Amino acid sequence: MIPTAFEYFRPANLSEALALLEQYKDEAKLLAGGHSLIPLMKLRLAQPQYVIDLGGVKELSYIRESGEHLLIGAMTRHVDVETSEMLRQRCPLLAETAHRIGDVQVRNMGTIGGSLAHADPAADYPAAILALGAELRAVSTKGERWIRAEDFFVDMLTTALQPGEILVEVKVPALGPRTGTAYVKVAQKASGFALCGVAVVLAVDPNGVCQDVAVGITGIAPKAYRARAVEEALRGRALDASVIANASAKATEGIDPLEDLHASAEYRAHLARVWCRRAIEQARESV
Repeated sequence: MIPTAFEYFRPANLSEALALLEQYKDEAKLLAGGHSLIPLMKLRLAQPQYVIDLGGVKELSYIRESGEHLLIGAMTRHVDVETSEMLRQRCPLLAETAHRIGDVQVRNMGTIGGSLAHADPAADYPAAILALGAELRAVSTKGERWIRAEDFFVDMLTTALQPGEILVEVKVPALGPRTGTAYVKVAQKASGFALCGVAVVLAVDPNGVCQDVAVGITGIAPKAYRARAVEEALRGRALDASVIANASAKATEGIDPLEDLHASAEYRAHLARVWCRRAIEQARESV
């Protein structure tokens, strides 16, 4: 199928993009990398009258340091996140997660902001963003605001972004010493999306005792989530095999796993437990 007719804009800067979005409101859609919106338009599941292409807004493509944080522009491509030496050194979880997204073509075109704003329940970035305790900056013609990652993902394909707002930046912490990270997933073979993806940020003391931990899980529920029960079961404990296994068994505590043609709810819950354990073990080994 082909999309319904629409009017196309390619603003040169953020101010132009915001003005267009303010003018056309709900009749407009933002285009970032295009890997989500264009298929929806071809299937006529989305029929915007106006498409605002952010590809010309070069000011939103960057990776830079700001004190103890790293800032990533929303139009930064997956491949740039994947290959950034700064991220590999100071926040390797994001680079590792980007490496596992889709295929080479997707990583060369897709953007971190587009992926997060689309909020696909099987996308990879949300697990990492949650585990890192990231903040996301949204801008409109009325001003700007920061949104915590835990507040950003509201439901399936739904975020905390308000009408007229554009996600412009992601802020993540530069990780300290004795901190390990991991992102592992079971991918749906045709699409590369996660049937289950687990991101872990793990800080341990010299004796191997867990000082702090954050676990983000995607692909299991209508939105990515923090596995709080797993985290509580690990903090202050020596990370031996039994402790990790017992904690990982809580990966879906309080969660109703999705059930669809790709996997049953029971199977997704099983994947969450198994891959949570593997992610924690991998993060421990990377310290």
